Amino acid sequence: MSDAAITEPARTDAIEQADPADERIPAGAQRIARAFSEHGRRAALMPYLMGGYPTLAQSLAIGQACIHAGADLLELGVPYSDPLADGPVIHEAGARALAAGANVAGVLEVARGLAGSVPVVLMCYANMVLAPGAEAFVMRLAQTGACGLIVPDLPLEESAEIRAACEAHGLALVPLVAPTTTPERMAAIGAQARGFLYTVSVVGTTGERAALSDRFGEIVTRAKASTDVPVALGFGIGTPEQARMAADAGADGVIVGTRLVRAAADAPEDPAGAVGAVVGELAAGLAR
Repeated sequence: MSDAAITEPARTDAIEQADPADERIPAGAQRIARAFSEHGRRAALMPYLMGGYPTLAQSLAIGQACIHAGADLLELGVPYSDPLADGPVIHEAGARALAAGANVAGVLEVARGLAGSVPVVLMCYANMVLAPGAEAFVMRLAQTGACGLIVPDLPLEESAEIRAACEAHGLALVPLVAPTTTPERMAAIGAQARGFLYTVSVVGTTGERAALSDRFGEIVTRAKASTDVPVALGFGIGTPEQARMAADAGADGVIVGTRLVRAAADAPEDPAGAVGAVVGELAAGLAR
């Protein structure tokens, strides 16, 4: 997800155990595991893009540019009228996408256009999943070839229905933890994580920060101790130096959102080229 607000990497056991022949592991989680294990850098790189921004066609082009520049996975956001976890840059992008006519169906087509190249994990809010019914929504998502789903406002205690639908259709339901998550709760969330554990580096919404929190290394360590899946750090990462710091602190993956959405906004004549250039810099920053 964007960098969000719920506020060389070691190969984890989960990565090594993600045997494509193991039917207990959803197919989407298997593909995500391969992306985390085969990237060849300090950490896997996962750019975020807002589906439908600036337009549906341009968001597809931005995703393709990310892939060509070195993305290992993609987080694809669905624009929503009340995005609780998103900071002002991503919020504005979502509002503009909605005004331009973007909807769930259109963003799912963007996912379909990207999923053949890298694992795509859709980020959307709980109401968007529950309104049509978890089973119906997840089935449509699975049909695009996407690998997973992130629902930032879905509490662990209310996740069973969506998790069951995801596992029935081979998708990974990716949960989030934050610096404020207690050790007991983090262990419970980590035990249910599929694909990877989205670890929020700061308290607050998505957005670029001049510097990472002094305690971001602590949250990475805590997250890795709580789960067997890879740990990806997001929220506040916007420069190659910050991406490198996250990887050196032990993060298996780095998620970058606001910086890329801002790059698209600042280059209306060629948003895909601008975003691709930033992703290239981030990939170079994560080189071993």
